[in-house]
Amino acid sequence: MASPGGAYSSGSSSLQNSGSEGDRDIVEQRKRKRMLSNRESARRSRMRKQQHLEGLSTQLDQLKNENNQINTNIGITTQLYLNVEAENAILRAQMAELSNRLNSLNEIINFINSTNYLLFDEAQDTTQFNDCGFVEAWNSVPINQPIVASADVFMY
Repeated sequence: MASPGGAYSSGSSSLQNSGSEGDRDIVEQRKRKRMLSNRESARRSRMRKQQHLEGLSTQLDQLKNENNQINTNIGITTQLYLNVEAENAILRAQMAELSNRLNSLNEIINFINSTNYLLFDEAQDTTQFNDCGFVEAWNSVPINQPIVASADVFMY
């Protein structure tokens, strides 16, 4: 019995050894298959990463160009704004000067209108004007008024 048991035992171990080697081959094949699959997956991942990086690089270039265009537009708009502001300052100064001139002319007109009653002699009912419509210098009441002129009047 020892011999048949031993034979059985050695036969069983040889079956186990061939089974172990088969299992090892299967495990080894699975390892290689998994390794290849992992390599392929890693390669696809690297490709996706590279494509994503290229996309981001393209987007970065586009955004830089857009940013440059916006900065250029801001510079142009700022220059136009400064030009308009300078022109407005000139127009405001001219308006103030013209307003002053208008006020001076209105004061002159008011003065002439207020002194017109002196030019008429109501007792004689004659006027102090000559044929041309000018005031007769010798017949009118002498009015001494200073003539005021500023230097900027002669600029125009």
